[in-house]
Amino acid sequence: MAASSNSSLSGSSVSSDAEEYQPPIWKSYLYQLQQEAPRPKRIICPGEVENRPKYYGREFHGIISREQADELLGGVEGAYILRESQRQPGCYTLALRFGNQTLNYRLFYDGKHFVGEKRFESIHDLVTDGLITLYIETKASEYISKMTTNPIYEHIGYATLLREKVSRRLSRSKNEARKASVTSEEHPTVEKVHTFRGPHWCEFCANFMWGLIAQGVRCSDCGLNVHKQCSKHVPNDCQPDLKRIKKVYCCDLTTLVKAHNAQRPMVVDICIREIEARGLKSEGLYRVSGFTEHIEDVKMAFDRDGEKVDISANLYPDINIITGALKLYFRDLPIPVITYDTYSKFIEAAKIANADERLEAVHEVLMLLPPAHYETLRYLMIHLKKVTMNEKDNFMNAENLGIVFGPTLMRPPEDSMLTTLHDMRYQKLIVQILIENEDVLF
Repeated sequence: MAASSNSSLSGSSVSSDAEEYQPPIWKSYLYQLQQEAPRPKRIICPGEVENRPKYYGREFHGIISREQADELLGGVEGAYILRESQRQPGCYTLALRFGNQTLNYRLFYDGKHFVGEKRFESIHDLVTDGLITLYIETKASEYISKMTTNPIYEHIGYATLLREKVSRRLSRSKNEARKASVTSEEHPTVEKVHTFRGPHWCEFCANFMWGLIAQGVRCSDCGLNVHKQCSKHVPNDCQPDLKRIKKVYCCDLTTLVKAHNAQRPMVVDICIREIEARGLKSEGLYRVSGFTEHIEDVKMAFDRDGEKVDISANLYPDINIITGALKLYFRDLPIPVITYDTYSKFIEAAKIANADERLEAVHEVLMLLPPAHYETLRYLMIHLKKVTMNEKDNFMNAENLGIVFGPTLMRPPEDSMLTTLHDMRYQKLIVQILIENEDVLF
């Protein structure tokens, strides 16, 4: 996605209704600087180095001095090598040419490469991100320090409370805030460092979020995307106005629930109501697929018509279209129903051999889910239990439904096919346990 200084790109969770709302003009200066940043140039060692760590490549030159490293880099901007320290054997250094000087960084590896907070799959990515950061901070340090002075946050639909109400909330004492967090039905906003794929802009200051990974933070409550330094200026309530939600599918679950002032997404309620009215005895329910184009029609209908959507038998006689639309809704969630934060805890619980201990562990992890996710999962499990009660007709027991819904409701935080394949049996088992014990667990 190319950007120019005149680009007008609408935010990811705001509408572009010209009569009520003008999309912000994203500021592309930092994006242009990232495009100008030096590219990494790996200086390959001509010979084979003994005792080269298996996680380093031909850019590793063995035990050499700083002076030798500087000479090898040849004054080429962006050139880099790896070396082992002469003074501390077993310690490794990244030597990088930037700004007409050689910079040396202590290099670490724990399954990923890092010199600071960010961790990278490859040395090439680490150097690429480092050069971008160095270049932008060198060229635009004063600009960056002033980024938060003209926020667009208040104008893009996230702030739903009046200014006075926000002020009162921010002025509460810590004890009152803690007490409110316990009694309130809303859960507190949690920020999570996020890696954005493709160019992304901060929804507080409108500036480009630079770097390859961990460019900013994403609010797990409403999906707000901001720089880490901008996040401290965002009020602790960023529920978007309903008129700013431009779609139902692919929208953060908590955001949708809060915007509609509901317990669960309407897609879940409406689809389950329709399935229970006319499909519980349908053979292969949830396992048999409906026509993809018809499922897409239902998706578009929800996005277009919301709660007024018509998914009756008159329009969609095949119940598998409705089950397909419901499964697609769960697959399209940016944060799965079983959240990334709780994923590994559920997998570990599934590995417990003792059935009673496993059930208790699953229950403990369930308590960690955000309210909207917990309620959605609870409602779905009650429904799936009803499906299993009609097993004689639909041939779908809890294990079969676990196979279908395991990867639909939970996905590993890292996008790894190997992890997904390894965890599939545990995903199935978790859903099976939730269905069979829904009356105890929820």
